Amino acid sequence: MTLDQLRPKFGPLLAPLARLAHRVGLTPDSCSALAFVASVAAGIAFAFSQVAWGVILVALNALLDAVDGALAREMKLAGLRGDFLDHVLDRYADIFIITGIFAGGLAPWQIGIFGLTGVLMSSYMGTQAQAVGIGRYYGGTLGRADRLLLIMVAGLLTLAVPAGFLGISVMAWLLLVFGIFGHATAIQRFVYVWRRIR
Repeated sequence: MTLDQLRPKFGPLLAPLARLAHRVGLTPDSCSALAFVASVAAGIAFAFSQVAWGVILVALNALLDAVDGALAREMKLAGLRGDFLDHVLDRYADIFIITGIFAGGLAPWQIGIFGLTGVLMSSYMGTQAQAVGIGRYYGGTLGRADRLLLIMVAGLLTLAVPAGFLGISVMAWLLLVFGIFGHATAIQRFVYVWRRIR
């Protein structure tokens, strides 16, 4: 079970933020764009070993990414174009954040690539379920909301324990988790969809 499956339960909590965003003139697409900008800035912060700023910007990305959907429902603008834009920007956001982590030496690049491919494949399998008519599927071990939360926790642990554990940095452990559980999630989602295709 992933945090993504709990999205409907967060609706009432996000509604006030969506109304505030609407009042200040934001649209769902502009929220998605701002979330993406925050992710690029987070990746740059991590690349320059500014872990605290990276954590703050990842939190901002997560918040704006949650608000864009709530705002679309608030403004009755939910549609395929906004959904498509959100997914494209989310994937680029993942790339910028994770690449920033290993580009800045917070984790070996080999582990970084492993983590990045796990993230991209798990995300791909979730949306591919929708593409083949099964409907979007958030099941599996590790979803995007889980990853963003884990990045923030790992960032805080990095600040508290810079040396890491067992000779491996906290961020390297994080990307190992992303790789292992990301690919496991991709397989879980593949099996779920495969069994339902007729």
